[in-house]
Amino acid sequence: MSFILGLTGGIGSGKSAASQWFETQGIQVVDADIVAREIVEKGCPALDQIQSVFGDWVLLENGELDRRALREHIFKDPEAKKILESITHPAIRQSIIQQLDSATSPYSILVSPLLFETNQHQLTHHNLLIDASEDLQIIRAAERDGQSVEQIQKIIAAQMPRSEKHKFADDIVMNDGQLVHLYDKLAPLHQQYLVKAKQYLHL
Repeated sequence: MSFILGLTGGIGSGKSAASQWFETQGIQVVDADIVAREIVEKGCPALDQIQSVFGDWVLLENGELDRRALREHIFKDPEAKKILESITHPAIRQSIIQQLDSATSPYSILVSPLLFETNQHQLTHHNLLIDASEDLQIIRAAERDGQSVEQIQKIIAAQMPRSEKHKFADDIVMNDGQLVHLYDKLAPLHQQYLVKAKQYLHL
């Protein structure tokens, strides 16, 4: 397995823009959000488990997961949320490990909004936090998702506080909303990670 960088950031912080930049440098990225969707696709064992535990109502007529119905259900019932996570989290973790194992770039990146909250940082060797002021997070997320300020503030409040994330992160990049500034900060870090990756191979 190659050197693995964990990449995280709160909603609207610029985490996706950062991961896309690393991809343009030829670095393979495993996105935990995409994996979370993949493991509950039609025909996957996790979806069968969810159906057997919760009932047929979790499926749409075409046999795919009714994400909205399930989301509403677990929002009202914290116990149901725990049960769902006991099914999905191990499946997500297993898929992430398989994808990171098969990466062929000098180092690979695990992008996850909940890198620290779900202990996915245990799979990484080094962690980069993309951070932004709460005001900027709200502006960016509102523009991108069309959500209200109140909705975005609730999401921010539910995520690990920025001060906590700072304690876990090895590197922190403050994003001022200008892509060119973000890229300028990422470029020297990329060079450092290439060096670390070489060192890791010789351990």
